[in-house]
Amino acid sequence: MVQISENAARLIRKMTQKNGIPDGGLRIGIKAGGCSGLSYTFAWEAEPKTGDHVFEGAEGSRIFIDPKSFRFIDGTTLDYDTSLVSKGFIFSNPNAKSTCGCGTSFSV
Repeated sequence: MVQISENAARLIRKMTQKNGIPDGGLRIGIKAGGCSGLSYTFAWEAEPKTGDHVFEGAEGSRIFIDPKSFRFIDGTTLDYDTSLVSKGFIFSNPNAKSTCGCGTSFSV
């Protein structure tokens, strides 16, 4: 399971509306790379693909995760930081053994 915080849900709904896909969601994936070995990928999509894990949050927000990526982020909470210093998605990933300083890559 992946949980979506209120802040992340608000941004997801705002961006799906802005991108003209009001029933869509945020695709989250994992790829090799980054300073810690694995990094997160993002894309706005109109609908999930066959086999995707789909999670819903507040305000009808949705995230889509392919099965291969899901095994690395199962149990994660997705948040969104709105501070002036650092805006962006934040992952509280219990599977990450270490993360890089900027928080965009991790190792398992």
